[in-house]
Amino acid sequence: MKTSKFHPLPIKTFKTLAANHALHCVSIYLPMNKKGKEQNERLAQETLKACIKNVHKTLKEYQLSTTEITTYLKPIEDLISEVELWRNPSEGLAIFLDKKRLNYYTLPIPFITKTQVASSFYLTPLLHLYQDEEMYYLLELSQDYVKLYEASTYGLTNLHIKSLAPDTLEKAVGFDFKQKMLQFRSGQDAFSSGTFHGHGEGKDDDKKEISNFLRIIDKAVNKAIKNNKAPLVIASTNNVFNSYKKINTYPNLFTKNCKGDPEFKNKTKLHEASLKLIKPYFEEIKKQQLTQYQELYHTPKVSYQLNEIIPAAISGKIDTLFVEKNTDEFGLYNIENGKLILDTKKEIQNSSLTNLAAVQTFLNKGNVYVLDAQEMPVKGRPLNAIFRY
Repeated sequence: MKTSKFHPLPIKTFKTLAANHALHCVSIYLPMNKKGKEQNERLAQETLKACIKNVHKTLKEYQLSTTEITTYLKPIEDLISEVELWRNPSEGLAIFLDKKRLNYYTLPIPFITKTQVASSFYLTPLLHLYQDEEMYYLLELSQDYVKLYEASTYGLTNLHIKSLAPDTLEKAVGFDFKQKMLQFRSGQDAFSSGTFHGHGEGKDDDKKEISNFLRIIDKAVNKAIKNNKAPLVIASTNNVFNSYKKINTYPNLFTKNCKGDPEFKNKTKLHEASLKLIKPYFEEIKKQQLTQYQELYHTPKVSYQLNEIIPAAISGKIDTLFVEKNTDEFGLYNIENGKLILDTKKEIQNSSLTNLAAVQTFLNKGNVYVLDAQEMPVKGRPLNAIFRY
């Protein structure tokens, strides 16, 4: 489990939040209202004020005095007048407060307003960040330009492949390559067929050099990539891509390439193009998981029962968990005896069992998909799980 360099909330931060267990952990989510009119009317700040009032009321139920509550919530109150926070807003704001510290994050999710006070933080809304991250690798490849990136929804991170392999064909085959390239027809690249002037021997030599160069790159790619399950997208001309496919040994080479010479492509546009290309791949994975649930419906490999899903999530038994968006089941689960108590609403002593299952599944490296109600495999059930065993 990892996140890209540009991820708005690194996995390490999520784990730290998830590990927090204390009295009166406050979680607040709200949209930041980015539009000019909404900003001018300070709608987000007004929403936060309403959230604070809601939390204040809840903390009263915990028998805290008004003075204690006011002091405790002051760090959140201070955010209302934090000019820099509201000047360049993101889509949503997530706030977490306990007796030790306040943490808050502006994130690219337009959260539905929510507050909760419990013995741990409510983190399910954050799982969208990892569900939608769509991690993959992007290899820019031409005869005189090679770069490998770890890529995701949020950006590109250069893996500096040139420390493992030559980044040009010239460096790979020797300095006489420039002289040989003068014999190529203008407007063609070395990977095109039939571009070399001369006899068959020259063509064969050239093809051999190109193949050797690509094999070196392939070896370096496999060495640089730590997660060989993630798809590898090639940004190149069609000729280069067709040549690379023949020698590739990476187990998950994507079937289509980002077309064109990557050396002359703006990195922002390249990222956008590669993301658009790879998106159907990740959508298909989610569809396959939904289909798998239906296929396993009458077997012990799936469940929609909370008394089965909660202990399975904690023990790491869940491979994939589907969570209904904006829905919670409240209660208590005793790890010692496996006893589950369900409540009809949030009480002082209970917490969200839905949040518990989602967070524990994610921390145990299971897949978590937060879905609209109509997308859930079993409608009317907030949690649907596929078990690993």
